[in-house]
Amino acid sequence: MSCHFLCVLCCNAELRKPDLEVTACHLNEVETVQHMYLYGSDCWAISMMDTCKIDALDQWCLRMLLGIKWYQFVCNDDVRRLRKQPKLTAIIQSRRLTIFGHIMGMDDNADAKRILLASPLADWRRQLGRPRITWLSTMQQDLKQHHITLPEAADLAQNCPLWRMMSTYGATQS
Repeated sequence: MSCHFLCVLCCNAELRKPDLEVTACHLNEVETVQHMYLYGSDCWAISMMDTCKIDALDQWCLRMLLGIKWYQFVCNDDVRRLRKQPKLTAIIQSRRLTIFGHIMGMDDNADAKRILLASPLADWRRQLGRPRITWLSTMQQDLKQHHITLPEAADLAQNCPLWRMMSTYGATQS
């Protein structure tokens, strides 16, 4: 990416209210960067600290790619509104909900569904140094935002069109 910025800034005299113009060829570069960040994200188990770090990195990269400097006093919400892009963690959440619905829609004997719904043995303990957060606990956090429990979500996922709508629009619009 040479010295080629993804946004042309036409600032007014105060430099406080810039008029931002995004060109179509530059939007493809932003999409490419976003796809690099999202690779495999539907399988990530993310803590709240990770969520904050991902959103901060996403916002920083978006400002960098659009050529918006800190001294121009452009709010983060205005940058997102300009780009019409939800937060990266909302996109990740949407993908996670989509894969959950896909697995719940499988046959009960499918390996993926049996592994996901299996409960550990009573005397099982996590090895030292292993992460405490699991993919299912991340899913429970995602579902808590929609006021749904895991068993309710498993039942709701059987209705494919409804689950698709909730996972796609509910995660990115909330």
